[in-house]
Amino acid sequence: MSDFPLPTPCVGRCSTVFGDLVCRGCKRFLHEIVDWNGYDEARKAQVWLRLERLLVQVMEDKLAIVDTQLLRHQLERRQIRFVPHLSPYCWAYQLLAHGARHIRRLDAYGLALRPALVEWTLPAVRDAIDVEFFALSEACYRRETGSQA
Repeated sequence: MSDFPLPTPCVGRCSTVFGDLVCRGCKRFLHEIVDWNGYDEARKAQVWLRLERLLVQVMEDKLAIVDTQLLRHQLERRQIRFVPHLSPYCWAYQLLAHGARHIRRLDAYGLALRPALVEWTLPAVRDAIDVEFFALSEACYRRETGSQA
């Protein structure tokens, strides 16, 4: 991790206000959202590391990063928020989250779909990633808390 304060993973779509124990937006646990401002940088980094690990696991299965510099350039050019010290797969997730309906050529962003998904639309890929990422986050929550949530 870097020396600058870690931003919140919040994406502004919190579902914990509706009773979810894992947020469908950022995938943090309810107690992490509630306690975030009280966490020191080390604890925040632990949360970010878990989110990054789970997201990369899902993303690597769905697409390949062909050109990291091009991906970063396109994100900056389009002013899409991303955390530079996280994996480029996390950057790609932000791109899909913000532009899946508008992207016509994924290679223009330094990305390529895995062969099994080349016939899928980008919104369908984005939705599949989000569903799998949420399921993995829920599994982590159950494992960490012993909950059946």
